[in-house]
Amino acid sequence: MASTPDRHPLARLLWRTLAGAALVLAVVGVVVPGLPTVPFLLLAAWAGGKGWPALEARLLAHPRHGPVIRRWRDHGAIPRRAKWLASAMMLLSAGVLWFSGLPLAARVGIPLFMAAVAAWMWMRPEA
Repeated sequence: MASTPDRHPLARLLWRTLAGAALVLAVVGVVVPGLPTVPFLLLAAWAGGKGWPALEARLLAHPRHGPVIRRWRDHGAIPRRAKWLASAMMLLSAGVLWFSGLPLAARVGIPLFMAAVAAWMWMRPEA
């Protein structure tokens, strides 16, 4: 989605800022365990489509992440491998939370939220 030429410069700057911040978080997510990469790439591509078409085009043309972004846009699809990896990370995180010093409400509530996210994720198509 290319931005319109008459789009307000401030709006374009805000979309670019959001796209750039999401891209930075995606890159950090490559090296920091537990920080996801693909959701931030999806956000960067979406925001780029609003105000930075060149970035959006680069992300869509990326050999590894471009197909994932296109499948999400076209079908809301999440690859099975990503579902398994995300589920394993949520389970590991829930285990760490249980043995943390957090209040009981957090040790129960956060894993319940993650379980709801996992259920939603597994209901998404895979292709």
